[in-house]
Amino acid sequence: MNIMDFNVKKLAADAGTFLSRAVQFTEEKLGQAEKTELDAHLENLLSKAECTKIWTEKIMKQTEVLLQPNPNARIEEFVYEKLDRKAPSRINNPELLGQYMIDAGTEFGPGTAYGNALIKCGETQKRIGTADRELIQTSALNFLTPLRNFIEGDYKTIAKERKLLQNKRLDLDAAKTRLKKAKAAETRASQLNSARLEGDNIMVNFSYMLNFLHVKWLKIWAEEVTKSEQELRITQSEFDRQAEITRLLLEGISSTHAHHLRCLNDFVEAQMTYYAQCYQYMLDLQKQLGSFPSIYHCNNNQTSVAPTPSASSNVIGSSTLTSTSGLVITSPSNLTDLKECSGSRKARVLYDYDAANSTELSLLADEVITVFSVVGMDSDWLMGERGNQKGRVPITYLELLN
Repeated sequence: MNIMDFNVKKLAADAGTFLSRAVQFTEEKLGQAEKTELDAHLENLLSKAECTKIWTEKIMKQTEVLLQPNPNARIEEFVYEKLDRKAPSRINNPELLGQYMIDAGTEFGPGTAYGNALIKCGETQKRIGTADRELIQTSALNFLTPLRNFIEGDYKTIAKERKLLQNKRLDLDAAKTRLKKAKAAETRASQLNSARLEGDNIMVNFSYMLNFLHVKWLKIWAEEVTKSEQELRITQSEFDRQAEITRLLLEGISSTHAHHLRCLNDFVEAQMTYYAQCYQYMLDLQKQLGSFPSIYHCNNNQTSVAPTPSASSNVIGSSTLTSTSGLVITSPSNLTDLKECSGSRKARVLYDYDAANSTELSLLADEVITVFSVVGMDSDWLMGERGNQKGRVPITYLELLN
């Protein structure tokens, strides 16, 4: 029974406090009550915290969109996160494209030009997919998680203390209003009592009784002065204490900015690593594809027709040679004439070529070098000369000039 009485009293007190705050807030909005203003430093801290919260949310959400463009996947990951369960691993777009390319290349035949190129491209795409997965994991751990912890942790605490500060301010202003009314009532009661004592005949005026009742009512307010003053001291102390707590929390925003700056550096480093990996993968792929001859005699078991040489140059290629990769390439049509001739010829380089050892000569596409045959040299090679540099060069990388 005592517990029930206590709960009823507490509920009534809470209801009275809530009503008092509501009345004070409404009167402030209508301009009928004074409002205690926070100091400028605290207001600036509150504004800085609110600005930090708004932009942190925007950056966090857009980063999530950047790392995972699929909104359905983001929703699924959010649901699993709220259920405290691990989201199932899914293949990403580069990995899926890479697998399609590998499957297509295998179907067309790894020994064909197109099939071999598809397989190499597919393997590169899968490596890019792996790098993309690592970027997402690193960014989520080192960048998104700290931002989310601030929104869901530190800022929620700040918002809670800020709301409590607002309530303490409303209580303080309500106490100030009650004290002001009590003092006005006390002054009015004193005036009425003085007027009654100056009268010669109590029953002279019937209005005296009304004044008497009015005085009694005003005395009730007058008795509230002491109580209101005590209440004001308590509410002022609680407000000052809550303002100090809120200020200390808000001053931590500067530390939050410093922490987020470190997280931003980690995110930039993760992106830099990702793009560097992708660039290296594509550079390696380009070199692999660039090493393929441009004219294939056979691709997917279909014979291709070599272009007709122009009048000003003889394109190397009539008889065929099979490379170690299974690709069928052409040999020079005028190789016999060149080997029978003791002189040299000018040739244009078709593709870049890196020398495998000191006996070979590195080549750059579109440069013109001097070539000549050497007795006993492999039929696939010629001796190339560029200034003082000499070395063997593959004939499939050359176009003999007239």
